[in-house]
Amino acid sequence: MKMLFQVLILLLLLPLGYMLLMTASEIPPYGLKERPTNNFVVERYLEKGLEEVGGRNLVANIVMEYRGYDTLVEVTVLYTAVIAIFLTLKTAKEATGKKRS
Repeated sequence: MKMLFQVLILLLLLPLGYMLLMTASEIPPYGLKERPTNNFVVERYLEKGLEEVGGRNLVANIVMEYRGYDTLVEVTVLYTAVIAIFLTLKTAKEATGKKRS
């Protein structure tokens, strides 16, 4: 049974490792002008960010106005992870406390 489980894990990890290596080989060099991250969206943020939003801090404007939903989802994921950790630790503490009684 243990051998079957190890083979199953290997069959799942090999394609995942292959996809990871193929993805990493397609990453363009750092600083390349034609990188997908250096596109028209960045130029628009820099050129019109202050006048469209009206704030003084361009970074805060981008995070809160242009990327607001993305930031909200990130905060929700982090909050959920913290709550899960606290609940896990609380459950583990209660389980060890009951065994000692």
